[in-house]
Amino acid sequence: MQSYDNEDSFVKISNLIGGEEYQRVAKALLSTQDATDEEIASATGMRINIIRKVLYDMFGKALITGIRVKDEKKGWFVYRWRAKNDQVDNFIDNQKKKILERLQKRLEYEESSEFYHCGNDQCQRIKFDIAIESFFKCPTCTDNLSMVDNNEIKEALRYKIDQIISEISSEK
Repeated sequence: MQSYDNEDSFVKISNLIGGEEYQRVAKALLSTQDATDEEIASATGMRINIIRKVLYDMFGKALITGIRVKDEKKGWFVYRWRAKNDQVDNFIDNQKKKILERLQKRLEYEESSEFYHCGNDQCQRIKFDIAIESFFKCPTCTDNLSMVDNNEIKEALRYKIDQIISEISSEK
């Protein structure tokens, strides 16, 4: 049985998604192509219900594929699982695109809103319409509200957006 280290991209992604359990399953999948749930459980020493939870999650993320075959000894159908190493880059790209979209929405929100805050760390900053309704008194602590300069947040968001766009562009 071939051993895979923690530097393999499939193993790394699995670990990032679900931690050590996912990492152990990923290594087992790479070591034994077309392994059943039971074979993976045996190879990892993990309980079968945990193996199945990990496999179904990885399958849902298109990182593995499952083929339904009839077990000749037992007479019922089982799944044989296989790592889709070629899908790791697509998975990473999709995650970057999702993050990029969320960052762009957040930047749009920051740019289109005016925020107020009382200076108390336990209180949240609030938008202008709520501040005016509360006569510029904090709804939580009743201290006076002051306008918040959110330029630092907007700059940080723009920086991260540019960084991700640059990464996506360079990978093509």
